[in-house]
Amino acid sequence: MIRAILWDNDGVLVDTEGLYFQAGREILATQGVALTREDFAEQSLKKGESVFDFLPDQNAELIERLRAKRNARYSALLAEGARVLDGVVETLNALHGRVRMGIVTGSLRQHFDIIHAQTRLLHFFEFVVAREDYAEAKPHPDAYLTAMRLHGLTPEICVVVEDSERGCVAAAKAGLRVLAVPNALSQRGDFSSAYKVLNSVREVVDEVERL
Repeated sequence: MIRAILWDNDGVLVDTEGLYFQAGREILATQGVALTREDFAEQSLKKGESVFDFLPDQNAELIERLRAKRNARYSALLAEGARVLDGVVETLNALHGRVRMGIVTGSLRQHFDIIHAQTRLLHFFEFVVAREDYAEAKPHPDAYLTAMRLHGLTPEICVVVEDSERGCVAAAKAGLRVLAVPNALSQRGDFSSAYKVLNSVREVVDEVERL
């Protein structure tokens, strides 16, 4: 029986991955590097690696300066408004009070807070595990292992909702079943590690009832 749902944030609850891509593309362009959507999807959403690996100059100080500029630009884009994805509110309403729910995200806390200052989603969730809360980023399982350890959960009573290949791999490595809901940016990923691939977040309710 499923007693807890661990939700990814970006690309599952909110439409922010395109904004992250935009911020990275703009900053890399200042260095003469043209970042495509395909490159971003492959590097970030599939592999979980940095788009700054595309820089011909791998000077550590330069990369840190550019990363700070990217993060600032991303913050500005988020402040203009992060859209809640279709079906999310209805799905969370249907599940609220029936199972424990938490968010396990690769977002920095500062970005997460900007996003959810305007979404009105956080009351649905018991806890949030952000990037600062664990050591190794997805596709390493650390994020999900940390969430379970901190909140007294075990894999057999949980299910994860993810949109990306790297997120699915992270959850599967932690022994968790994953419901994958790919979006336009992540849809070309390999979702073989997922328990099931869904067409819409609206299908999560029925799947949780089946498990």
